[in-house]
This record gives sequence, structure tokens and C-alpha cells, in this order.
Amino acid sequence: MDATTSGTPTIQYHNIPDQPITAIVVAAPLPTFQRQVRHCFGDSTPGEFPLAANPSIVLHVLTACNLDPQDLAKLEASGFFLNPIATCSFFRQPANFAPDYELSISELAALDMCQKRAIFKPMTDEERQSLKQRCGGSWKLVLRFLLAGEACCRREKSQAIAGPGHSIAVTSSGVVYSFGSNSSGQLGHGTTEEEWRPRQIRSLQGIRIIQAAAGAGRTMLISDAGRVYAFGKDSFGEAEYGVQGSKVVTTPQPVESLKDIFVVQAAIGNFFTAVLSREGRVYTFSWGKDNKLGHQTEPNDVEPQPLLGALENVPVVQIAAGYCYLLCLACQPSGMSVYSVGCGLGGKLGHGSRTDEKQPRLIEQFQLLNLQPMVVAAGAWHAAVVGRDGRVCTWGWGRYGCLGHGNEECESVPKVVESLSKVKAVHIATGDYTTFVVCDDGDVYSFGCGESASLGHNTAAAAAAAEGQGNRHANVLSPELVTSLKQLKERVVQISLTNSIYWNAHTFALTESGKLYAFGAGDKGQLGIELVNNQTERGNPERVDIDLN
Repeated sequence: MDATTSGTPTIQYHNIPDQPITAIVVAAPLPTFQRQVRHCFGDSTPGEFPLAANPSIVLHVLTACNLDPQDLAKLEASGFFLNPIATCSFFRQPANFAPDYELSISELAALDMCQKRAIFKPMTDEERQSLKQRCGGSWKLVLRFLLAGEACCRREKSQAIAGPGHSIAVTSSGVVYSFGSNSSGQLGHGTTEEEWRPRQIRSLQGIRIIQAAAGAGRTMLISDAGRVYAFGKDSFGEAEYGVQGSKVVTTPQPVESLKDIFVVQAAIGNFFTAVLSREGRVYTFSWGKDNKLGHQTEPNDVEPQPLLGALENVPVVQIAAGYCYLLCLACQPSGMSVYSVGCGLGGKLGHGSRTDEKQPRLIEQFQLLNLQPMVVAAGAWHAAVVGRDGRVCTWGWGRYGCLGHGNEECESVPKVVESLSKVKAVHIATGDYTTFVVCDDGDVYSFGCGESASLGHNTAAAAAAAEGQGNRHANVLSPELVTSLKQLKERVVQISLTNSIYWNAHTFALTESGKLYAFGAGDKGQLGIELVNNQTERGNPERVDIDLN
């Protein structure tokens, strides 16, 4: 690495006998350290260089500089840190700590970084060792598993969920707001009245929420302690117009059947609900008739059933539920991969056919594309993935151009969206025949069904339609830059859009500064914005009066 081109400040260390270290280049910027005395060997002064596990400069750099697990693995593979006592004269100096012969420096650094992750901290030693074996027997692999889950699910960060007719917003401190349709009590305020402005769910005071999911008529929240709270329709099964869920719950209630599972994510489909444990195990509720999800249960069953088969011993970092299928993003020693299960109509399972899969099956196309999936999204009828290199793949039903390939054809295996080849995607969101892509520079592209102005391209079209000059809801067959968001001059970090075939869609754009913008359908108050003059939607992104940071 070249210190002159990396943009990383030089770290100066003083009074190290015979081994002046003039510059250490790291992967992320660090402040400059300038101290008169540095006690690295022998006599240590409290507060001078506090390292709990191993008082060495190298360990400090490895654990404090946000290095990726891949970086640690490369360092270890080079042989430099496998036996530091023999390879570096710096380590030949006497030190007042007991050497750890069990872990290499890079493994020790990975363990130290794992211990800083929120879901790893409360684990017992036995649980940690079990997770280590499940991930492949290395703390670097555990770290990769934890970081991958945080990256694709915005765990521990602010988030907004554009549900079917209602919306959920979670602040970075874990406070939850809800607004919109409330016919089943899905807003959690103890009533069934609509809310047109964000309203805090007061009954959750003292509980920190880290993740939310919204389905038709119901909401699920997950706390930092792994507890799941549900409200709205009292059902995990058919959500839209099914007979299940005749009872309503108007305030958040803990899901007792999940009390012994530490849950980190939930996903709500139309016929089923899925949750993900911190160990990377997937559980599903309902839709077990005819063994559709690998288990035989009644539609109204409230007991979680483990998703076994090919995923029984494979850790999963993200789940995504479509209308009648489930995608699982797995983290294995060989790399990231995607499994699918459920209804295969339209080719949305990604296996080159349109047949159902009753057990999770690996989507092999990503290996042929040499693409490492990092984020997965399941629309009602189509799916999408973002790769580590920023490429975007879509597959499934192509109606209205939601796959972004310039046509409305179905694709039964993942296909790269070539028109996005000049940008690097970092986040993706899918809905009912709509797709949004967020790039590393904050630009946002969208394509698919333009109904309800939910794509963000409808400002000019809406004005023309008002004068009788055009089609208000034009479909977009290839990715187009959402200029209305770019004009905000705010960096967008998350997009959420309605994923339901029965509700008019709305869209949220969350910015790096914690501002939330909404557009699309707002007839039930789901935008969090008061509409006037008989308006039912907004074509321009408008600021919601809530600060999620």
C-alpha cells in the first residue's frame, strides 16, 4: 500500500527502541496519535496503550481500524502474523503479557471486533463457540457473518418501512413511530383509528427496537434483546383477504412461541411469516399445507418451524419474503450465496424453471456470473440482488419492466442489469412490480410500474396529465435516475416501498442525515404528510416531520 496515495494520516509512535515505526497504513482514516512516551514493552503505564487481550501496536491497528475479515485473512495468509515472534524483530522485545498460542494475531483481532457487535455481546462462551463452528471454525468467519447481517438489514441503524397502507419508522436509538391505515390495530397505539402524522408507540418505552417488518394489517418489531413483538391481525398466515386473523391486537405484544429464540430479523409474506435467529437459523410460520415450506402444518399454526434441508447447517444473514416465496442470503466459508423456497411461478425462485421448491435450493447462477451476493430483495413476483462488485441482478416476472432489462419478459435465472454497469449499487428494494437501486454515491435509480407515482419520475407526467396532455403513470422499462431525489442534495442510504398487490404503493427515501422523504400513494395517511384538495398521492418527495437520527 502507498501512504502517499491512500489518503490515510500517518500514525507517529515514539520511543520504540531500535524499531522506529514511521507510518502504518490502514483501511479507514484515523486521527493522528502524538504522545511523548509509548510503553510497548516491560513497564506499562495505565492509560498509555490499553489493550485488554494483547498490548501490541499491531493488534491495536487490526482491531481499531475497521478492517474487513477478508483483510485479516489476507494478512494471515501472507504468513506475517502466523508466527510474529519469529518474523518480526519488534516482537522479539520483552513484553509483560502471556502469549496466546491458540490464536494468531489476526484471529485475536477478529474475536476482539466480534465482541463489539451488539448481538454477539450477550452470548455465553458456549453460544459463541457454537456460532464459531456453525460459521466454519474461525473468528474471521464469525466477524464476516456479523458484518454481513448488519450491512444488508440496517441492524442497529435507523430505518423506514413502507408497508401495505401503513408505515413504520425506527430511529437510531430504537424509538418506533407508526402512521397510516389502522383498521386492524397495526399501528400499535391501542386504537383502530388512522394516523396521518408519525406517532410514537408509547407502550414500547424502555425497549430498544432494532428491526421492523410490515405486512397487510400487521406489524412485527424486534428488540435488541432478540424479543419479537407483534400487533395488528392475530395471524402469521394469509394476510390480505384470508379468514385468518379475525382477532386484532392493537398494542405490541411479545410472541411467546419465539421467546426461546434470539431473533434479529422478520419478513412477512402473504401466506407466511419468517424470522431469522442470531445464529443464522430460519424459522417459518403457517403455509405448511402440502409441505410448501418444508413442513406440514395448519395455516393458522403459531409455532415456528425450522427451515431445514440445504440450510440446516448453513448460517443465513438475511431473509426476504415475496408474495409466496422466501429468499435466504447465506454466509459460508466459500462465500455468499442465495437460496430460495416456495412458489416458482414466473421463474422467481431463480433456478431456470417455474416449478415450486418445497425445500431451500441454492441459486447456482451467481457462481456462473462470478458474483458474490451481498443484499437480496424479494418483490411480490420478482427478486433482485446486489453483488459485492456493485452489479445488480434481477429475475422473475418482468411485467411493467420491473426487471430493468428494457422489456417485460420473465427471467427464470438471475440476469445482470446491463444498463447499470457504470454505477456501483449498494442497496436494493423491490415491491409489486417496482425496483429501486441505491448507488454508492447516493444516486437512486428506479424502474417498473409507475402507478401511484411511487417511482419518483411522475412529477412532470402528473403536471401534464392535470392538463390532459399525457399518461400520469408511465411505466419505466429500464433504470432511470430519480432526479427528484437528487435535487434534494441529500445522500440516500435506504429505500423502502410497498410490497403488496392489493395496496397502492408508496415509497420512502432515508438520507444519511436521518431525514425521511415520502412520495406515492397517501390516501390512508401512510406518507406521514397531510394531503389537501382531495389529493390521494404525492409525486414529489416530501419531507416527513421526523428525525430518525
